[in-house]
Amino acid sequence: QVQLVESGGGLVQPGGSLRLSCAASGGAFSGHTMGWYRQKPGQQRELVATVTSGGNTNIADSVEGRFTISRHNAKNTVDLQMNNLLPEDTGVYYCNLRRIFLPKYNYWGQGIQVTVSS
Repeated sequence: QVQLVESGGGLVQPGGSLRLSCAASGGAFSGHTMGWYRQKPGQQRELVATVTSGGNTNIADSVEGRFTISRHNAKNTVDLQMNNLLPEDTGVYYCNLRRIFLPKYNYWGQGIQVTVSS
């Protein structure tokens, strides 16, 4: 059974930093994209950042220059380094692993809370 386990969330003051980590297990993954999405209170889930198996990244404009995504292919892990956090970064962050080519798959973590508040 595939599992994505997230860690590293919590409460931080504006301007602070957090590092989210996600580890995938239970499957034989290849050619997949890993990334982070978030859902703010009362809003739909949105893309934060993704990285392909080849290292190509896609970063949301709202976090460009503040967040960095990285992955370790052999370990099936993906990290999100979040610097200069703002109150509007508050939300539940979800790890995602997906493959858009056959065989297709799309997995989500359970979500982890990030709260930016003074």
